Amino acid sequence: NVDRDLNGAWLRHLAGHHHHHHGQGHPRTCSQTEEHGYKKPYLRFFEDGGDEYAKKYSFFPEKLKAEMRGMARDMFYFGYENYMKYAFPEDELNPIDCQGRGPDVLNPSNININDVLGNYSLTLIDTLDTLLVLGNVSEFHRAVKLVIDTVSFDKDSTVQVFEANIRILGSLISAHILLTDSKQPFGNVGLEDYDNELLHLAHDLAVRLLPAFENTGTGIPYPRVNLKSGVPPDTINETCTAGAGSLLVEFGILSRLIGDSTFEWVARRAVKALWNLRSNETGLLGNVVNIQTGQWVGKQSGLGAGMDSFYEYLLKSYILFGEKEDYKMFKAAYESIHNHLRRGREACNEGEGDPPLYVNVNMFNGQIMNTWIDSLQAFFPGLQVLNGDVENAICLHAFYYAIWKRFGALPERYNWQLQAPDVLFYPLRPELVESTYLLYQATKNPFYLHVGMDILQSIEKYTKVRCGYATLHHVVDKSKEDRMESFFLSETCKYLYLLFDEDNPLHKSESKYIFTTEGHVVPIDKRFREKQWNDGELSDQDMTNVPHTNTSNCDRIPDERRYALPLKSVYMRQIDHMVGLS
Repeated sequence: NVDRDLNGAWLRHLAGHHHHHHGQGHPRTCSQTEEHGYKKPYLRFFEDGGDEYAKKYSFFPEKLKAEMRGMARDMFYFGYENYMKYAFPEDELNPIDCQGRGPDVLNPSNININDVLGNYSLTLIDTLDTLLVLGNVSEFHRAVKLVIDTVSFDKDSTVQVFEANIRILGSLISAHILLTDSKQPFGNVGLEDYDNELLHLAHDLAVRLLPAFENTGTGIPYPRVNLKSGVPPDTINETCTAGAGSLLVEFGILSRLIGDSTFEWVARRAVKALWNLRSNETGLLGNVVNIQTGQWVGKQSGLGAGMDSFYEYLLKSYILFGEKEDYKMFKAAYESIHNHLRRGREACNEGEGDPPLYVNVNMFNGQIMNTWIDSLQAFFPGLQVLNGDVENAICLHAFYYAIWKRFGALPERYNWQLQAPDVLFYPLRPELVESTYLLYQATKNPFYLHVGMDILQSIEKYTKVRCGYATLHHVVDKSKEDRMESFFLSETCKYLYLLFDEDNPLHKSESKYIFTTEGHVVPIDKRFREKQWNDGELSDQDMTNVPHTNTSNCDRIPDERRYALPLKSVYMRQIDHMVGLS
């Protein structure tokens, strides 16, 4: 286990441990958990009632929950209504100068903007299902009609395939399913003369994205496409793993809704091509690949930017479509992550040593490549929850929350060795909120409501401006940039609202749901588990093999810990100390 030991006297020194040993390294199964319990060592922390963490976090009154739900709702509407008033039909709202923003036509190389803004009313489309989650059926209908009447993809816009897929395609098919699905949870939301227009729009967009999959030596798609003319002549032959490997959920659902296997087939081919390029030494993938040669241009393997949603979509594809090979890939990937990226003590909530941390390593030899982690990695505890690994989720989430507490936001990159941010902006990202919401759903521990309140209040305090909420340019001095990304309304506000809305139809529904990587709601539905085409194998999957309904592979949280803190105070204090909170 020596290679796990985070070349880190610094961490040990920080954590105040002068000795260091690991557990036996065997995973705990449920039966063991129940047998050994946590009763004595854990509850000891509460005997004197003097523990400030327990005092602060172990109770969350109903009245406060209602207040926070209202605050999340108001936050959404402040952004949404100002977008509609000052920006629509443009893609985004500039919340400081109260104007709309579209693609940067004068500077085509400004991909930070142009990858995302396609001149197709991005924020309105990305927000459709949030309106339903908030119970606003009439505004949902108005927005759907506006999209049908005003949006066209016949535009001379060069966009990133990945961004157009998750923000536009994903939202259109989610809204379409919610409009037409008799089992959807939001009551009677059908539109009288709705004629599958959103599905046709989604199909039209997907066809315009298809050229990215042509003329590539590996089957891995080009990163960008012009919606009118296909792949631009001056395109580079490099793409990131997440960009190329996170199309399967949306493309797969589209294929199954329209009965045309093309879209799922190209998305699946890309995933398999990437998967086959993993290192046979470590099982890891890199973050940037050449789509013609299959050479890894970026050899960094981590959980953040460039890789994050690749892992997420292996598991979510399996949950949606029930294809065993997706889960096989996910399990193998998860194991490689555990073996090579995870450093620190063996158990999250037991034993000595550093808090677990997932680092960036070289995909070929597993050596640490740098000492930063990025804010996108904060999604990973949510994925661990879906996979039943609640213990590890609790620990990693606690680390990101500690960074949030220190700055009142998550810096884009944080250097764990220097205990300081490396990249200082915070664009209102949802990942930490998403993990907080999923951990609350899994544990019902009031701690996560406190975390949500903290996040909500920080966003309100530091990012609210005249017409919306603005990107923090600098998490320390809290200076701002005039940008409100569409995912703020599509995800950040949606997860905050759902966290405090116990009685949301989504939580009360008989059916199960999953969120795409852009926070769009899609049902786990039998019709997505049956193909209308035959590719030579049997696929009458049975709903019973959905992984998260199976508790036997799930590290159950013992009952006596459900009401105490999710993580022992000593470990919380250790993590706070580690990120420079006194």
